[in-house]
Amino acid sequence: MRPRPLVVFDRLDLLEWQFCQRISRLSLYRPWRITLQAASRLGDWPVWVLLILAQPWLQPQGAWRMMQYSVIALFAIAVYRLLKTRLCRERPFITYSEGIQCCEPARDRYSFPSGHTMHAVMFSVLVAAHTPWLLPIILPLTLLIAFSRVGLGLHYVSDVLAGAALGYAFALASLYWMG
Repeated sequence: MRPRPLVVFDRLDLLEWQFCQRISRLSLYRPWRITLQAASRLGDWPVWVLLILAQPWLQPQGAWRMMQYSVIALFAIAVYRLLKTRLCRERPFITYSEGIQCCEPARDRYSFPSGHTMHAVMFSVLVAAHTPWLLPIILPLTLLIAFSRVGLGLHYVSDVLAGAALGYAFALASLYWMG
């Protein structure tokens, strides 16, 4: 027997599904779908691992930043997985299989919060604090990753907003505790 999601998610799903359906229809256009899929795959882990590993070459305190970014990323993953497995909100393409198509394989059944968006926002804030000259690259990628999660049918907008809020909070905590 699978866990029951919170009642608030049932209400949010009803409020958001038509908007999510409209956004996911954009994926019918092949060039846009390929762009969203590429952003989603980059946001899965490769771009963030490269950013962490590049820290020694990007700034004077790079070795320290590499450790800081790694620690906060691992902490964020732990909290994210805990939330996701306890809150059990099904992905929009599962709940509304007739109206929302999935254009990218999902790692699991649940959507709340968006881990891709959480990491993208978290690393954007850290980049803004430590290597702001990278923002012209990181910010558009962050926005594209966040949009891709809804556009590919994997998340509701509230999942993405919650992921962004978590990412922002984790980054601020990291900056407060680790400088």
